[in-house]
Amino acid sequence: MINFFKGIVVGIGGIAPGLSGSVLLVIFGLYQRAINAVSEIFKNFKQSFSFLFPLVAGFGVGVLLFSKIVDFFLENFEMQTRFAFLGLVLGTIPLFFKEVKKEGFSKKYYLFITVSALAGFALFAFNKDMFPTVENPTFIQSVILGVSVAGSSIVPGVDSAVILSSLGLYELYVSSLADFNLEILIPAGAGLLVGAIVISLLMNALIKRFYTATFSIIFGLFISIIPRVLNDSCVLDLSLKTLVSVIVFVLGFALSFYLSDIEGNNKRLAKLKK
Repeated sequence: MINFFKGIVVGIGGIAPGLSGSVLLVIFGLYQRAINAVSEIFKNFKQSFSFLFPLVAGFGVGVLLFSKIVDFFLENFEMQTRFAFLGLVLGTIPLFFKEVKKEGFSKKYYLFITVSALAGFALFAFNKDMFPTVENPTFIQSVILGVSVAGSSIVPGVDSAVILSSLGLYELYVSSLADFNLEILIPAGAGLLVGAIVISLLMNALIKRFYTATFSIIFGLFISIIPRVLNDSCVLDLSLKTLVSVIVFVLGFALSFYLSDIEGNNKRLAKLKK
């Protein structure tokens, strides 16, 4: 049940702008187990399935329950909602960085973080029109769509919407789901399944052999997508809208920071009360 409820939170992260569901798995300490379970699904099916099922079920519930709520707030209170999400994202940084340093950290890894962050900025910000929008995909393009969804969902710090938009596949992704277009969804599903297994195997091998380097690169990518939480609608001025945005930003940061290390923060609060 704990993993089910964590899955719900991960599902919310999957639909919130700039908040990666896989990053939340890292923060919950479940990412390595999840990657390992996916990569060994055929080797240890019973054990892998018993771990993945509540997590995936919770993820589905989180997406279904909160997607309309998030859409409503983005449509009616976009600036305030995006600042709340920005606070939530920034509040996860301390624990994420703690995970990066968990198995040893030296100054050279700051270079890994910097280079991957710059690469992420270039990928996510400067090449928006590199690939034209795909409207009538070939079979191969549909498979690539599935592989792209798998990769952007599994690699922490990579926003699915950003990657798909960069490849010209985001509109196709949304429309094919809305219209339940099996001509696109079946090959995309095959690409998703194969991509998830292959990328999980790759990530599992990298984490086991190069833990700190891999997570340093992931952390840099995560840093690079943070500015994309805000958009052109998020302009601060002397208004009630701006005041509310600042308040929800602070509340979002405080909530995220507190929940990211809830046991440690509870102990600190207990000491303060004494």
